[in-house]
Amino acid sequence: MAGETATPEVPPTAPRPVRWFLVDLAAVVVFTVLGMVMHGTAPTQFLAVLWPFAVGLALAWAVPAVRSMPLLIWPTGVVVWISTTIAGLVLRGLTGGGVSGAFPVVTAVVLAVLLIGWRAVPRLNRRRR
Repeated sequence: MAGETATPEVPPTAPRPVRWFLVDLAAVVVFTVLGMVMHGTAPTQFLAVLWPFAVGLALAWAVPAVRSMPLLIWPTGVVVWISTTIAGLVLRGLTGGGVSGAFPVVTAVVLAVLLIGWRAVPRLNRRRR
């Protein structure tokens, strides 16, 4: 019909940025909950603990290459991990949250396992077949 614009079909293998962003966000939520449980933080503090790392994650996802290749471990997973970790720690520190001692190292390791680790699962499944 006149005036209609055709929308291209999206191949089933195309990246689905919103879906993969939500997987990353779930990983950051898991990180937050684990940290709160380990440190005995009150549940009412959930958003106060989550937001710096959620902002770091959003910054990573603002990079066009991350949205176009969300399942790659390198460089996408590493970019997401580094951005989430560094921005999260900086924002947490600037707003009065603790970042001393082993916290930055534990944060980096746990976020690496969660944010890079889930990207390795499809590869491992393909190798088993």
